[in-house]
Amino acid sequence: MGISIKKIDGAEALILKNDLLQTTVVPSMGGKLISVYNRKLHREFIWLNKNLPIRSHATGADYDSNFIGGIDELIPNDIPETIDSVSYPDHGELWTTALDYEVRGNDLTVSGKLKLSGLHYRKTIRLDDLKPVIHLDYQIKNESGNIRNFLWKMHAALIIETGDRLVTPAVHGKVVDPAYSRFTDMDEFKWPLIENTDAAIVPEKNNSVDFFYLYDIPSPHMHWIDKNKTCSFGFIYAQKVFTYQWYFASYGGFLDHYMAVLEPCSSMPILVNEAKKMNQCSRLNPGETIQTTVQIFAGGTENNISKNE
Repeated sequence: MGISIKKIDGAEALILKNDLLQTTVVPSMGGKLISVYNRKLHREFIWLNKNLPIRSHATGADYDSNFIGGIDELIPNDIPETIDSVSYPDHGELWTTALDYEVRGNDLTVSGKLKLSGLHYRKTIRLDDLKPVIHLDYQIKNESGNIRNFLWKMHAALIIETGDRLVTPAVHGKVVDPAYSRFTDMDEFKWPLIENTDAAIVPEKNNSVDFFYLYDIPSPHMHWIDKNKTCSFGFIYAQKVFTYQWYFASYGGFLDHYMAVLEPCSSMPILVNEAKKMNQCSRLNPGETIQTTVQIFAGGTENNISKNE
């Protein structure tokens, strides 16, 4: 129990473990979580691309061709974009930033300054002793000396099966990009029904893709539940920080992958410059800080803490 260190494909990984959960963190990959394993259910929730090694990448690397899964975070952008006169690479700069780490008791902290944006990122990871929950305590400080408008997005790739379901209180949805959708309707719709289809239910592998914005969310949680309604994985978070949800799922249509990505997000739409005009992105003045906590639930549906929201 506690925290141990091991090498995985040459990358240093830290393993947090208690009676309920085990999670594996790689500081050199932006603090990515590459495993969330429930020890009581004997279940791994996180999808990994077994064809790629666990290794870090240089700033500016292509995200999709190097996508190994796990739980990333995107800061300060998604697609390549120039924001506040700074040009940012594909899927931001955190995922290619090697972070420092510190172990204190059963807590692991990863931290570092993002060189392009000047944002200082800090995340402390702790396993709950009583519930199958991972607590993530965050601090993001603008050390750039300039205003920073940005996107901050969770990005959890999950193992899925046909019949699994996305559970979210979102009222409305919209297709992000018709090039990444099995649907042609680009208008706002009442989630989850689009083109007479329940988009929350995972279909069989059929060479298609889903990519949605989800919004008008009365309660801040986003969960996946298995088809037998026995286990669940999801996020519980502060709605003032993550006002929107994005949902990407590949049913074979993206590099033949079969997985779904839960994405609570601070910004909508995908271009931060557009979100900035609509006052729909994160913003920090010089010296200003965001502090918040995110909980990851990974357990049985009988004790899913989103029921108490």
